[in-house]
Amino acid sequence: MPATYENIATTTLGSAAATITFSSINSGYTDLRLVLTGTNATLDATLRMQFNSDTGTNYSITELYGDGTTATTTRSSNQTRIQCGFNTLSTTVPSLVIVDLFSYSGSTYKTCLITTSQDRNGSGNVYRTVGLYRSTSAINSILLFPTSGTFAIGTIATLYGILRA
Repeated sequence: MPATYENIATTTLGSAAATITFSSINSGYTDLRLVLTGTNATLDATLRMQFNSDTGTNYSITELYGDGTTATTTRSSNQTRIQCGFNTLSTTVPSLVIVDLFSYSGSTYKTCLITTSQDRNGSGNVYRTVGLYRSTSAINSILLFPTSGTFAIGTIATLYGILRA
């Protein structure tokens, strides 16, 4: 990572886990970047994300999907979480998920850009998701969880702060 990125926290799972949480996030950065590499321990599932323990209908997403043959787009409003693609956590193929969270400590709504990729020996897929969190509170915690099952052993999630220029 460039010198402007500071590693805030890294979680490497030594056992399967239903959630990964980053809490007490310092507001001294401009933006955040979350990088997750991992699989699901029990079945293919979709990665989801919530901020500040907020389970209200304050989230919206617009998704673009491509697999080399098909391209689609979807939009969902008034959700209880941000979805990071569909079936993004395979049991066999590691996924790379990158979340760029912009102006996370500002007093306006929060936006994020999510890139999710899987390589399935030439038949992989890519998701690009734009997420909106309709809250003016600074984000101080991030909860990651699959739609079902658990994160597998060896899943790694790292949160970076992007330093002010």
